[in-house]
Formats: sequence, structure tokens, C-alpha cells
Amino acid sequence: MRVANKIALVTGAARGIGEAIAALLCEEGAIVILSDIDDALGLKVTNGLSGEHDYIHLDVSSESDWQYVERYIEQKYGRLDILINNAGITGFLETSGPHDPEHLDYESWKKVHQVNADGIALGCKSAIKLMKSSKAASIVNLSSRSGIVGIPGAAAYASSKASIRNHSKTVALYCAEQGYPIRCNSIHPGAILTPLWDAMLGEGEEKVQAIKDIAADIPLGTMGEAIDVAYAALYLASDEAKYVTGIELTIDGGILAGSAASPNRK
Repeated sequence: MRVANKIALVTGAARGIGEAIAALLCEEGAIVILSDIDDALGLKVTNGLSGEHDYIHLDVSSESDWQYVERYIEQKYGRLDILINNAGITGFLETSGPHDPEHLDYESWKKVHQVNADGIALGCKSAIKLMKSSKAASIVNLSSRSGIVGIPGAAAYASSKASIRNHSKTVALYCAEQGYPIRCNSIHPGAILTPLWDAMLGEGEEKVQAIKDIAADIPLGTMGEAIDVAYAALYLASDEAKYVTGIELTIDGGILAGSAASPNRK
């Protein structure tokens, strides 16, 4: 029960990493509010969890949605102890693209940043207000390996994830400066097998081979699982990390420790 009785909000909780984090926080004693734009799937996931939980619709790129969620949590729970800012998009499925630096489609670029960068900023803004009455609060922002290295075919995604990395440090320093009981850290997953990869992996045998090819460049020899990131989020959300703020925690099987950080030529 590492986060017993803490009030937690998880964005993008209907699938993948967000779903794994929400489930683990529930198992560890938190009262978890799941949120997503896919309400049907979000409610299905929520109803399948153990422990205390809640669900609310939230488009993280919408300031009015965040304001509604802020009021909802304030009125129902009185405070927030944990925010897992997980919702994000690559842009490959959600926009027309292209996404390379030379030919990028500006509307696609803006959409990716609205969800990934603006969504994080709005989430932190709301969380800070709700967390002032907490005894020990934690904001965990999901960035990416792509926020540390360049990605030629995904310029908007890489740029937006780099923004999350930096903003997390700014939030951490600001909260410390103000004397707020709020820590803020970022997690940088790399090669975690989730639905976010579907557009890049293909289907059937093509997908199997693509996963093998990716695993070949990972020092630990395999792609990660959503639960690997969930355990990292649990640590940063818990009081075990009471002296940890402003860090970037990489969960990538060792990729950034070596040359695989460099993009491969086609």
C-alpha cells in the first residue's frame, strides 16, 4: 500500500501505459480518478479495477476541460495528491502529417503540441492549485526517449516531448521556490510495446519482425512493457521519493546508454 489514501488523477488512462499506471496505483491503495477522451473504453477499464476509483472525461488539450476537472476534484475530494500526466499522441494516427522537419504539416505540428506540450502545462497548472492542500504531492509527467534525442521522421513528437522534459524541471523549481508540498518529475520511456506503436509496427508477421528488429538494438534485448513504466511512476508518486524532484527517469532497456540513441538511416 505504497500510496494508500492518496487522491490520484491519471490522464490517458484507457489504454497502454496510462491503464497500467492506474491499475497499479489502485492496487497500492490510491483513490484513482481515470480520465480519457475515449469514454467507452475508459469506463470499461475503470469498472474492471479493484479498490476505489472514479472516471471523468478529459481532453488534455482543452483548458475548459481541465477547469471542469479541477472543480470536480475540489468539490468531491478536496485535494489532489498525485497527477500522472500521461495522455499523448505521436501524430501519425491523429493527423495527416508529414512530420519530418523539411516537409512538416503545420496543422499536424500544432495538434501534436496542443495535446503533448499544452496538455502537460495545463495539467500542471490545475494540479498545483489542487495540491497546495496536500501533505505531500507529486506530479509525474510522461515524456519520452524522443524528448532527449532527435527523431527525423517525428519532429513534432520529439519537440513536444522535449518540452515536457524542460517544463517538469521548471515546475519542480517553481513549487520548491513557493514552498509548496509538490514534487515534479518526468519519465522517459523508450521502446515500450503499447498501442502507441501500432502505426509504426504494422500487423501480423510484419509486426513480429518489426519488434525483433527493434529489440536487436536494445541492450537488454527486448521491448519493455507498460508495467515497467508503471512501477517507475509509482515510485515517483509515492513518499519513497520525497527527496526526488526535477529529475528525468529513463525506462528504455539501456538504449540511451549507447549508440542506439542515434537514428538509423533507411
